[in-house]
Amino acid sequence: MAGIRTIGVIGAGTMGNGIAHVSARAGLRVLLYDVDNTALYRGLDTIRANMAREVAKQKLTVEEAEEARSRIVLTTSLDDLVPAELVIEAATERFAVKSEIFRGLDRLLPAGAVLASNTSSISITKLAAVTKRPGQVIGMHFFNPVPVMQLVEVIRGLQTTQETLDMVHALAVRLGKTPVEVNDAAGFVSNRVLMPLINEAAYAVMEGVATAEAVDKVFVLGMAHPMGPLTLADFIGLDVCVDIMRVLAEGLGDPKYNPCPLLVRMVDAGWLGRKSRRGFYTYS
Repeated sequence: MAGIRTIGVIGAGTMGNGIAHVSARAGLRVLLYDVDNTALYRGLDTIRANMAREVAKQKLTVEEAEEARSRIVLTTSLDDLVPAELVIEAATERFAVKSEIFRGLDRLLPAGAVLASNTSSISITKLAAVTKRPGQVIGMHFFNPVPVMQLVEVIRGLQTTQETLDMVHALAVRLGKTPVEVNDAAGFVSNRVLMPLINEAAYAVMEGVATAEAVDKVFVLGMAHPMGPLTLADFIGLDVCVDIMRVLAEGLGDPKYNPCPLLVRMVDAGWLGRKSRRGFYTYS
């Protein structure tokens, strides 16, 4: 496993194209899959733009960027992922979607391949249970923007083997990241702590305690956060925040994790944050 050369990435959206970017930059051949050709080419355009920024900042040479891009293969056929020694799933944060992907990959890939999920809250143990290789299922939770953020939360399911954990730890280091191992629990560490903060910030707005701008200013100026919780919620996607809160509520069995009604209403209205150009703030 130490000599991993080819990885698959499921999903060419924000997280998937970021994972493909850092993997190709680290010298890996990347098989980038999406059901939609348009999404694939949009993801590749994002990778090109981000690598151009790295060239401008002298983090990469023009030649290194071109070589990295040449290592990315686009596909809309899961069959093309067969050569991958590890596949990282970066699909919608819904168990039904992810479990179907894992069942398909389990049937398709060679017995030695490892299945990783970029999930930010869903149980790795539960995902592993839909496969016949639960020891080779693990969480690799990257953070947005992937080419910039240092952390990878490595989530060990109940049956994840030490060999799988060691391989993924080494891969994260190879990608220039700092892996932090956590055990499998709803929301892991990052979102178990972050999402209730965002939820309470939304309640403060809903209950008229303060405006979104005021809430964010308190955290930026008073707690030295680089951005306030509601700006961050818009960046993550309000729909993603609601999905994660529901996973926390179900997984931890405590109603305090239910999503704030204001967040739910905003998602129902299609106000998802930056990606829809409207959330707690309006974006041009």
